[in-house]
Amino acid sequence: MNYASIVPLIGGETIAMENVFGKRPDYMLTFDGFQANETHLINYYNNEVPYLNLSEGEKHPHSVDVVNTVCPCAGLSSLSPSASSNNEANDWMYTSAEYVLEQIQPKVFWGENAPRLASAMGEPVVKRLRKIGEKNGYTFSIIKTKSILHGLSQVRDRTFYFFWKDDKVPLFNYHYKPPGNIAEDIRNVEKRDDDPMSQILCNDGKPTDNPYYKYVLEVLEGGITHQEFQNKIEKTVNPMDYIEERTTYKEVANWMRENGYESTAKKCDRQYHKLKSGGNIMRKTTEIPKDKIGAFVGHMPTSLSHPDEDRYLTVREALSLMKLPKDFQLLDPKRNLNHMCQNVPVTTAEWPAKMIKKYLEGNLDMIDTNYLIFDNRKQSYNYEKNCLQITDFMV
Repeated sequence: MNYASIVPLIGGETIAMENVFGKRPDYMLTFDGFQANETHLINYYNNEVPYLNLSEGEKHPHSVDVVNTVCPCAGLSSLSPSASSNNEANDWMYTSAEYVLEQIQPKVFWGENAPRLASAMGEPVVKRLRKIGEKNGYTFSIIKTKSILHGLSQVRDRTFYFFWKDDKVPLFNYHYKPPGNIAEDIRNVEKRDDDPMSQILCNDGKPTDNPYYKYVLEVLEGGITHQEFQNKIEKTVNPMDYIEERTTYKEVANWMRENGYESTAKKCDRQYHKLKSGGNIMRKTTEIPKDKIGAFVGHMPTSLSHPDEDRYLTVREALSLMKLPKDFQLLDPKRNLNHMCQNVPVTTAEWPAKMIKKYLEGNLDMIDTNYLIFDNRKQSYNYEKNCLQITDFMV
């Protein structure tokens, strides 16, 4: 069995394939605009895996059994205010599918995208992908899961899509591995003096210097330390949430003024009136790890503290939360922070990679359909039959 990658980005899926198939990809393909994201993976492979730019007229050298991709998910992401089925970012799913299915013709082509792919918003995208598949003799399936079901300490909803060179669709085995613990995951990262990734990722300040967290420690908790607070809590804590459960921002504003945090005091005034009037506020501040986090994206990489030490995460600790290899390097970390987060954790991608291997070996049950949605979260699946429409099982 052999495989290749197209638009692998930082390489979460590609490394998952390597772990499952026991070998590196035969080659990697890309388009203009993605090279910066992929420099880290190229560096990890020591420039030993052929890397070809289709935008420059380069071609794949030969066919392979499997091709994987991580096309940009901004078109359907809940974090993007412009997300829609018509967003131009979705075009990369079509472009890559057309090239792979028409030119390489693998037995399986699969990728990862935003959870909204399996929603009403994603319905037009799925219809177009299915048409590309049908034109080239492929059935289609969507798999929904969460990273926390795969042993991670991130909840992180994930959606994968698959093209099968078949007249049926394989039925995956449900998967559950007990979740990790975010505090222990960070503690367990090996510290090496010779590791260039041992530097602080982005935020060189101290968590206890954050005014909201300082208020929690000094006022609400009577003057305890960061480590004492982490030992006390039962779940990951955002100090602003902690404050709102115990007092009002009107009280917090008074303390901020008395202690020289005038700009934060003004912010607290606005937050008090916003919440009082029924509105909502942004809560992007220090996070104290305990059990799990939603996803290692957004403000989390720069705001998640070490559980014991009064500091934020190192690059290596951050990479470990995405389950990237211990010798993987994020080049120019402060500039390329988002490259690490805009991807799928390696161990989450290993499950579909294992299912693909089982399919190629003939060890999965097959469903007589050309379209199936499999939900690992709910341990259920639906497939298109007779006159059922796509909207009948888009959730």
